[in-house]
Amino acid sequence: MHSDTETVRRILTELGDTWAIVGLSADERRAAHGVAGVLQRHGKRIVPVHPRAETVHGEQGYPSLDAIPFDVDVVDVFVRSELAGAVADEAVAKGARAVWFQLGVTDEAAYERTRAAGLEMVMDRCPAIELRALR
Repeated sequence: MHSDTETVRRILTELGDTWAIVGLSADERRAAHGVAGVLQRHGKRIVPVHPRAETVHGEQGYPSLDAIPFDVDVVDVFVRSELAGAVADEAVAKGARAVWFQLGVTDEAAYERTRAAGLEMVMDRCPAIELRALR
């Protein structure tokens, strides 16, 4: 199983508090905006990653993962499945500890590559939902 409960719990509670959120823009209508707010309320530092590099929830945005001038723990992916594999590869190159593909985002080959590189990975789940379930 690609998203077992123990992996979800470990990513949310043990792997660090800096979450790069790929696809996060200032558009409040997008799911990424709401999820980022939930993560922030749970003590996570969010880092918006979007071509427009907008500031979101008070945090400076960056146009790409490699443009972030500090380490990130988890890369949360809000892009279409066909683009997600490249983001997972960038997360590995960045030195992230985990990759999280949001609801509806799947890529089996990216999952295998990411796990083979030693990162934790979750696919097709939402950390905002999972944080509520941990209580």
